[in-house]
Amino acid sequence: MNKRYHVHITGRVQGVYFRANTERKARSLGLTGWVRNLPDGRVEALFEGESRQAEAMLAWCRTGDPPARVDRIEAAEEKASGGFGSFDIR
Repeated sequence: MNKRYHVHITGRVQGVYFRANTERKARSLGLTGWVRNLPDGRVEALFEGESRQAEAMLAWCRTGDPPARVDRIEAAEEKASGGFGSFDIR
């Protein structure tokens, strides 16, 4: 069963390779979707794939990789569409 999550991540997540690390992690898990910086300093991501891998990605988003610092994450589960061919930085 596939899952899709739309997340907004708040903290020290811009200028610390958070998007690149998110892309690397998502691809390693076989997920598709995208990640981007928002003008307000947050990072937004949409990812989908097998349930277990999507849950692992959601857990990773709660901490990221150093030197990032995640203060808060807002996550919404959405209906998986299968509409992405890869995981990209926008």
